[in-house]
Amino acid sequence: MKLAYFTHVWGRPGLSAGQRYARLWRELAAADRLGFDYAFSVEHHCTPHESWMSSPSVFATGAALHTERIRVGAMGWVPALRHPLHLVEDVVTLDHVLGGRLDVGLASGVGPEPFLPFGADFERRHELTWEAAELLRAACGAEGPFDFEGPVHTLREVCLSFPALQRPHPPLWIPTTNRGTLRRLAGIGAHTASTMIVPRPAMAPVYRHYVERWRAAGHTGDPNIGYWSLVHVAETDAEAEARAAAHITHTFTKVLRYDSVRRSGAAATPASRLSTADILAGSGDFRFLMEHNLVFVGSPATVADRIRQAAREGHVNTLFGEFDFGCLDEADRAESVELFARDVIPELRGFSPFEPPAAVSGAYTASEEQQVADRLQALGYLD
Repeated sequence: MKLAYFTHVWGRPGLSAGQRYARLWRELAAADRLGFDYAFSVEHHCTPHESWMSSPSVFATGAALHTERIRVGAMGWVPALRHPLHLVEDVVTLDHVLGGRLDVGLASGVGPEPFLPFGADFERRHELTWEAAELLRAACGAEGPFDFEGPVHTLREVCLSFPALQRPHPPLWIPTTNRGTLRRLAGIGAHTASTMIVPRPAMAPVYRHYVERWRAAGHTGDPNIGYWSLVHVAETDAEAEARAAAHITHTFTKVLRYDSVRRSGAAATPASRLSTADILAGSGDFRFLMEHNLVFVGSPATVADRIRQAAREGHVNTLFGEFDFGCLDEADRAESVELFARDVIPELRGFSPFEPPAAVSGAYTASEEQQVADRLQALGYLD
């Protein structure tokens, strides 16, 4: 498995924006020193109650100034909010600023609210995201001036000031569980990700299919499939739960406001039958989150076991762990990260939820793909 230090850069009462960013740089410097593979953040706009990170370029530039080894990126830039050539120029510049340590995540957006202040096209967000990915690949792969014909934007005789450092382009991620998008990502060698609000039994079949398609395309190694959740580690399970419970509840109910969704089934729904609505509705109940292994809290041994279990269930191999949440004390967060790096990361390094290539049976038939779609529908998740 690979491990990412993920942060929404959530605002904090009593902290100015400058103080919050200073704390962020300390977090990233520690993640770099402690051996995390990635540092990822978000692009969120006009959300004072939630994320204070509106610019992935600021995140990546600050990370470049405070780290030496860790790979850095966004999960992700929202292409529909800007002309895609602006995104391409930011990417190639940041790739040099980071010395070739940039990863590029592109996110289509899940709700219309962030699009409204910009007058952006929410309805075509998926199309615009894919167009940006194709333009990035075309621009970074060009030797000199290039043309580009997309569904929305047309470019003629465009020449970047300089090419990206990584060739043919920095690693690309598009978070999704959509089967069609995953097939396209597998074809071009791009990575993907999802989140703990998507039921893992729904993730597994589509991500197995994605891995099969990736291998069939002949790419080196296996794709990275990210999984986001909150993480807190202490010396004992009891200490970790006592420290983290209130802050996790606060994050899901007051910051992300997940609990406004009503549960679709009975309160005692087993994990294998949970829907996204069930997870959202139960997110304000710490015991519910723990019983269904939706957050990773406990001693190092417990957290390692929980992550392995979730990785097997969801067929994911890259943890997007969020360690700074709620109003968690900075010293407690730092101790959690140190314990995770010292005792959990070594336990996960040699673990993979993927079958070796020889054991993979091949692509799904049309009938099997329809069964996967029916399963996603039954579990209440629609991409």
